[in-house]
Amino acid sequence: NLGEVIDACCAFVDNPEIACEELLKYVKGPDFPTGGIIYGYEGVREALLTGRGRVVMRARTEIEHTASGRECIVITEIPYMVNKAEMIKKIADLINEKKIEGISYINDESDRNGMRIIVILKHDAVASVVLNTLYKNTPLQTSFAVNNIALVNGRPMMLNLLDLVQHFVEHRHDVIVRRTRFDLAKAEKRLHIVLGLLIAQDNIDEIIHIIRAAKNPDLAKQAMMERFSLSDAQASAIIEMRLRALTGLEHDKLVAERNELEAQIAYFNDVLGSRELQMKIVKDELLEVKAKYGDERRSEIVYASEEFNPEDFYADDEMVITISHLGYIKRTPLAEYRTQNRGGVGAKGSATRDEDFIEHIYMATMHNTMLFFTEKGRCYWLKVYEIPEGTRSSKGRAIQNVIQIEPDDKVRAYINVKRLDDAEYVNNNYIIMCTKDGTIKKTKLEAYSRPRQNGVNAIVIREGDQLIEAKLTSGNAEVMIAAREGKAIRFNENTVRPIGRVGAGVRGISLDEGDEVVGMICIEPNSSQDVLVLSENGYGKRTDLDEYRITNRGGKGVKTINITEKTGKLISIQAVTDENDLMIINRSGLTIRTAVDQIRVAGRATQGVRIINLREGDAIASVIAVPANEEEEPAVLDGAGAPESESEENVSKEQ
Repeated sequence: NLGEVIDACCAFVDNPEIACEELLKYVKGPDFPTGGIIYGYEGVREALLTGRGRVVMRARTEIEHTASGRECIVITEIPYMVNKAEMIKKIADLINEKKIEGISYINDESDRNGMRIIVILKHDAVASVVLNTLYKNTPLQTSFAVNNIALVNGRPMMLNLLDLVQHFVEHRHDVIVRRTRFDLAKAEKRLHIVLGLLIAQDNIDEIIHIIRAAKNPDLAKQAMMERFSLSDAQASAIIEMRLRALTGLEHDKLVAERNELEAQIAYFNDVLGSRELQMKIVKDELLEVKAKYGDERRSEIVYASEEFNPEDFYADDEMVITISHLGYIKRTPLAEYRTQNRGGVGAKGSATRDEDFIEHIYMATMHNTMLFFTEKGRCYWLKVYEIPEGTRSSKGRAIQNVIQIEPDDKVRAYINVKRLDDAEYVNNNYIIMCTKDGTIKKTKLEAYSRPRQNGVNAIVIREGDQLIEAKLTSGNAEVMIAAREGKAIRFNENTVRPIGRVGAGVRGISLDEGDEVVGMICIEPNSSQDVLVLSENGYGKRTDLDEYRITNRGGKGVKTINITEKTGKLISIQAVTDENDLMIINRSGLTIRTAVDQIRVAGRATQGVRIINLREGDAIASVIAVPANEEEEPAVLDGAGAPESESEENVSKEQ
């Protein structure tokens, strides 16, 4: 379309560094004189960005009803270079050969006001089905190959939209420069003659005397050139001057012409001395062409069904992503998990093999981008809607079939990111990673903003160590790392210097021999979150963050739970509020969801209360804090809510 192309050229003139992608805002695609619909944008986009592509054209159609109530397809525009009579004959032949069902007859009602071809359908025919059949088998849909090869300085080159615009604008610039040089030379030549004629008029009596005294024109010219320092061209012009040029009116005209020529010459010199002025002329002349010849786009561009944004097909619902010990992944709507009181036995959450159990459970929404961090320190990307959906009791799909993870690697942490393409967001947020031996690493989110199918290295993992947690922070969070023997360390994130994606990190907590890190939390400033810890035998408690004093990074930390034989070792640390539910999954696959506000706040060094009753031989596999489900009433089970002060006998009965 002429107007779109000129707009793109003007945009290039204004910004010669413009990217080809930005020019797509101006040039939408081809514009055919017969109108029609360009079906699918991917081929058009490829052609504009690379110079090679495929444009699919469809006729413009509408579905109407006849007076008798039948559906009919009305064709008002056909693809470019399609012969209407041959197209109608092709459709008629297909109808007669029974290759197209559902059409009663076809009629051409075109006149001088425009095209109108009517395809009357049978009573039982579905218009959309018939139309798609016509698109597939007739010239109602056709395609054009784009191959932008042109000679550039005598050599054939494949040109994309930016190349085409750039070479055309350079050509127009060359035209302006050459034209201006030509006009300047022409004006200077004419001014030279005019100045000679003015000299002759000012000295007309002497000029006449020289001419009369000369034996021939050549001698007259020679005498004038010597007397008045004239050039040969000026002397010739004076010899050929008519008598009417001696009038006062003709003299005034010559003076006016001299002044105009001098102004033109000054302007031409300004143009030749300023590229900015040259490009302004290029732009002004292009806009003049657009105003004179530009018209509205005739060919409409519509997206093909396969080109729609996948997010348009998925509501941004909250999901629970679960990953099993053997590497099976699925997403399940959060609403499928019901709320139970503290101490309940739980509901069946996932069907797994006998040797498998749910190891990780995460929260996300359908449109989010998830970053997966593996125990070997690799990072992978995945949209939530790309994760296979499963019911609460289904097994899921092997994660190796979803992301290209190494067979001997396992996903250990997940981060929910909403805007990987927002430069300010990715440069002002950080990912903090923690390993089993207490190493911590801080890196800008920007380092992980360019997804790669095969993943990237996120942290250097030393032999015998593994990544256990990764968190997204604002750069000012309070970091807490908890160890299996019941100690935790708290320090400010500012004490950890950001490093690049390829690096090993620094010491976060010092561990005794045989101890290991079980988890890390990051609490942002002014947050109302408490610290919740849970032991392997189902005991846990909430504690105010301020009860943990801030220490230097790399210390041994302070006691976070009183470890006894009854409680078992520490297994999880979570940051929670009263608006959270606690979701616990056992190795057996049983799940329990309980409201955090049912768990009382206790001191830092206490052993807490029983959160979940475990059957004999069972153990907790994974714990996560999720948003509270306010729509469902808590389901109170037998034995739920047993306080720590009750006797061992009562606890035994609950189990």
